[in-house]
Amino acid sequence: MLNTKNHSSSRGILLLSVFASLFFLFSSCNNKETFKGYLTTAGKGKDEIKIVVVKGTPYEMGFQLGNLLKNDIDSCLTEFVDLARKEEPQIYSNAQLDKAWTTNSPYIDPRIKEEMKGLADATGIDLKIIERVHMLPVVSPYACSGVAVWGKATETGHTYQLRNLDYTMDAHLQDYPVVVIYVPDSGAVHANVTFAGYIGSNTGMNANHLVFGEKGESPGSEFPYKINGAHFSFLFRQMMYDDRTLNDIIHTIQTTPLIKRYFLFFSDGNKETQGAVKVLVSTPDSVKYHIWKDNDSTDIDAPNVLPNVIYHTMNNPVAFKMLKENYGQFNSQKMIDLSKAVADEGGNLMDVVYDATTLEMWVTYANGAEDASKQNYVHISMDKYLKAAGVRER
Repeated sequence: MLNTKNHSSSRGILLLSVFASLFFLFSSCNNKETFKGYLTTAGKGKDEIKIVVVKGTPYEMGFQLGNLLKNDIDSCLTEFVDLARKEEPQIYSNAQLDKAWTTNSPYIDPRIKEEMKGLADATGIDLKIIERVHMLPVVSPYACSGVAVWGKATETGHTYQLRNLDYTMDAHLQDYPVVVIYVPDSGAVHANVTFAGYIGSNTGMNANHLVFGEKGESPGSEFPYKINGAHFSFLFRQMMYDDRTLNDIIHTIQTTPLIKRYFLFFSDGNKETQGAVKVLVSTPDSVKYHIWKDNDSTDIDAPNVLPNVIYHTMNNPVAFKMLKENYGQFNSQKMIDLSKAVADEGGNLMDVVYDATTLEMWVTYANGAEDASKQNYVHISMDKYLKAAGVRER
């Protein structure tokens, strides 16, 4: 005979369990959906920079970014492509950029591609257009400067790094400045100093106190470049997600097929692993890369090298003179002074000075045709904007 009392009790427990599971499921979904991204600004007037905090999966973060900056992204990407085609219609044709994407795509982290899809869905911009825009830097030459100082070279004992982006101002990328702070479900919180809709990275920093910078060395005479490998702009984002120390970065560089010629600069603001490295990527040559730490007699800039310093800039004599004269006194302001001194006059698009120890940065973009180095460097704290957005570092 059926025991109805026990059966009713069991059924009640089962229903309570089901309802509890559904409650937590929907609560989890709703909590996740409540974060739509956070948009604010730093700086005032002509120095104003948009700050965006996004959170979740790569697709969700791309969607949040696209939703918050829809108009800026559309204008920025359109102007970038239009200028490229106007200057070099054959090099930057749809067919050539699509061919570049097909070649380079296998080396791009899937998370970047998912973010592009989210960006496309939120803005209504064809994904193919977003892919083409991200190929423009891959097939183009760069200039730029990079310097890192740390420990006894500084006044504070912190790790500082500067990155000057010397690149065309005719595309008006400087009209769409944005710092995107990513809070991924998996991986390190990181900041990308960029332009609206460009999710590759020319420079950035992660919450593991690592900073990423670059100086281009690929001459126009080597065009068309072989691009069957990782471009630094996508590799930086991958490393921002995954790498925790300078040794992780070195391992990534040594185990990744790279392309073109670049100087890459990486620094670590952690007390236990503090330091920096300069990497010369030279894939057209038999030796594909060189890695130098500080005061290395084999450094390309030797004999003008110093302890706790790495550098390679658009004006190395000026850089070394300032590094030597200010040795032991470097702080954020002296790094800003150095950034200004080595900027490429008439072609300085964006400059950043980082304090990798405190996760702060000072950022400036060109204003019209006036160099970034002529503008005010705007202070941005990763921690401040994470708190303002109501999120915590992972």
